[in-house]
Amino acid sequence: MTSPAKPAHSRPVTFVGGAGNKLVGEVTGEDGPPVLLLHGGGQTRHAWRKTNEVIAKLGRVAYAVDQRGHGDSEWVADGAYTFPDFAADAKALSDTLKKQTGQRPVAVGASLGGIASMLAVGTYGQVFEALVLVDITPRVDLDGVAKVQGFMRSHAREGFASVAEAAEAVAAYLPHRPKPRSNEGLKKNLRLHPDGRWRWHWDPRFLDGRRRVGPGGNETEEMLVAAAKKIKVPSLLVRGASSELVQEKHAKDFLKLVPHATYVDVGGARHMVAGDRNDQFANAIKSFLSSLCFSS
Repeated sequence: MTSPAKPAHSRPVTFVGGAGNKLVGEVTGEDGPPVLLLHGGGQTRHAWRKTNEVIAKLGRVAYAVDQRGHGDSEWVADGAYTFPDFAADAKALSDTLKKQTGQRPVAVGASLGGIASMLAVGTYGQVFEALVLVDITPRVDLDGVAKVQGFMRSHAREGFASVAEAAEAVAAYLPHRPKPRSNEGLKKNLRLHPDGRWRWHWDPRFLDGRRRVGPGGNETEEMLVAAAKKIKVPSLLVRGASSELVQEKHAKDFLKLVPHATYVDVGGARHMVAGDRNDQFANAIKSFLSSLCFSS
């Protein structure tokens, strides 16, 4: 009887972003082509915990990074949290991985991470081996954006009296998800402040100003459309079938902009696809990465 395979070992890593800002991440896997994982707004690198394992088992190395102002990465002094700022970090990460490994990474970007990846390509050229966009397209449902932003803003400044209180807020926002048996996972997305309040593990200034979170508005949409048209590398769009942001019409629009892209709908998932249906999300990632290995 064979024993179950041990989880791939993860280790900490630090990078320098586009403005000299410190970015903190973790590496899973020992040797192989790099995969850069960029989480959504208000999340941290821990959102990719199960995905890291999948990637490592495929013989690639997963680099999950806290984006600027999130998790353990630097809260930038000047509050520079516009989309081009995140894109500059994505490009800097790709350049570093190319230097360290000899290969450009596949970028897997959820929501904000996908925006950063798209804009990096639109601004700097084909800086990734391939691109996976998780529930994000240049055009999205603005009511859905408002809903996501509303939840993020509701407790951004005052925080929570306890981790349990934060868990109740998340459960009310995501009623379709079963409640976890433990709040330890959620704890990684919170920070205990000197006043005894628990607050999200990201800089609240991230929400300040026009169009900081979630695409929308003509200027941002035009910028993302122009960037999408420049994508030439193999690409995959993974949409939550019940997404608040990306409707089927938005996915079809994206496929017109990037006609060589493939598309997967994940049933039972909303905007946070990997968290809602990690099994189906993992299958989509495995299939796409395996096709890259086969063609190389």
